[in-house]
Amino acid sequence: MRYLPLTEADRRSMLEAIGVPSVDELFRDVPEAARLSGPIEGLSNHMGELEVDRALSAMAGKNLPAGSVPSFLGAGAYRHHIPATVDHLVQRGEFLTAYTPYQPEVSQGTLQVLFEFQTQVSLLTGMDVANASMYDGATACAEAVMMANRVTRRKKAVLSGGLHPHYRDTTTTDARFIGFETVVMPPAPTGGEDLLAEVDGDTSCVVVQNPDVFGHVRDYTELGKACQAKGALLIVVVTEAVSLGLLTPPGAMGADIVAAEGQSLGNALNFGGPYVGLFAVKEKLVRQMPGRLCGQTVDADGRRGFVLTLSTREQHIRREKATSNICTNSGLCALAFSIHLSLLGEEGFTRLAEINHAKAVQLADKLAAVTGVEIVNDSFFNEFTVKLPKPATEVVEALARRGILGGVPASRLFGGGLDDLLIVAATETNTESDMDAFATALAEVL
Repeated sequence: MRYLPLTEADRRSMLEAIGVPSVDELFRDVPEAARLSGPIEGLSNHMGELEVDRALSAMAGKNLPAGSVPSFLGAGAYRHHIPATVDHLVQRGEFLTAYTPYQPEVSQGTLQVLFEFQTQVSLLTGMDVANASMYDGATACAEAVMMANRVTRRKKAVLSGGLHPHYRDTTTTDARFIGFETVVMPPAPTGGEDLLAEVDGDTSCVVVQNPDVFGHVRDYTELGKACQAKGALLIVVVTEAVSLGLLTPPGAMGADIVAAEGQSLGNALNFGGPYVGLFAVKEKLVRQMPGRLCGQTVDADGRRGFVLTLSTREQHIRREKATSNICTNSGLCALAFSIHLSLLGEEGFTRLAEINHAKAVQLADKLAAVTGVEIVNDSFFNEFTVKLPKPATEVVEALARRGILGGVPASRLFGGGLDDLLIVAATETNTESDMDAFATALAEVL
């Protein structure tokens, strides 16, 4: 292949130095079943740039983009309108000059926006202090559990059945390798789980989600008090940041740690990422908080400036003393989040949340009128679960063929046992005609 920089002689020399006869021998840890036995079907060995472009465009054309059809997808990733101003402002030089804010003298733009971001997250969540962002909501949840383990010096986490399975799986994967126990409650599409019954003297935390993965809105105040009485922390997960404009914030319910996904503000769906994790805690726990904390100070001349106040990471201290081995924050995504929220302002953000809820109520009424469809939720924000008279996977495939992205089957998240449940979301992007098309198509499919 002419664009490879190494000649055949170069490769032979390298293989001899390594001590293997061929490149294939370097893949000895890859199972035979995972290796290609020949060329990929449908792909030519030789294609020019124009032909490659056409082939890939044809493949992409098989997709049904959320922005091109009525879409009611949610379950942790939500389609919201992003003002064009956001994309323009994130490209300003003040924010792009600093790769990472270790040197405050050349990173004031980055540091200031992260300081403002932290303030916004603290206000939204009702918590005392927030960090300068995490990778995403799922890893923020896992980090929250590990933080609770450090704070309580216990090693057992109770995970609600209403917690998004991706967040659950990320946490249990960390548990397997780091060495702590997780009690995973079964899926709770109608609620009714007794989380406190699982809390004992070894429990470091209870992890809940609000609204939960099925869309239920709950008050965790009493659970927070009960956890406190037993020496455990309450971790509240939020996957839909817009809900914080209308619902009681986790901090007001007694949450000790909040782990959230900020994708809904300033960040498009982007095929699943990159997103931005939000992380906020009570002030007394700040020393155990992972990630970075930006602060405000003054320079030698008394002028306001911004610095990294707390950065208890492995790059700065001994590895075994680090609170986290995460080596970055989602800076650009956090910037987009902060700009979008600043453009909305408090009143605009509240209004956006009200519109989202109103749209979901309107959609729920239309779907409930379809024969055989039952709304599972008593309460919800902009997402709810419907029970269907046939498997939800079959229904969404049939809806897609009609040009409707009708939601996420619960079975795709949880596996078997919830085959007839469909998780549906509505945002400000959905029009009444979108909803009518959904209801009509659903009636036809059923």
